[in-house]
Amino acid sequence: MGKFVVRKTKTGIKFDLKATNGQVIATSEVYNSDAACKNGIESVKKNAPIAAVENQTVDGYTTEKHPKFEIYKDKAGEYRFRLKATNGQIIATGEGYTTLSNCENGVASVKKNAPDAEIIEE
Repeated sequence: MGKFVVRKTKTGIKFDLKATNGQVIATSEVYNSDAACKNGIESVKKNAPIAAVENQTVDGYTTEKHPKFEIYKDKAGEYRFRLKATNGQIIATGEGYTTLSNCENGVASVKKNAPDAEIIEE
């Protein structure tokens, strides 16, 4: 089972969603309060399993409604994803992947691990 690891940074507090193997599969923005961070986690837990996937790397892709995962290519040419809540806010982002297939696996892992992941504070 995955876990949300909450940790303090120099500028606030953030979380990483880790898969069963300990690998970070999604990261949050930096929040200014513990409560805001926990709300972000709850939003990921709620939205990830029902979010559609919008692959922006293909021509003529279909625009999906929120909540959704957006798959895109970054400036370095790597595939990345971001999870957007029903209000369109980005609530989690993924690392850079060299292949679309690996990025899609990352999305699948977030969908699978987020709903039941425990919250651990470092």
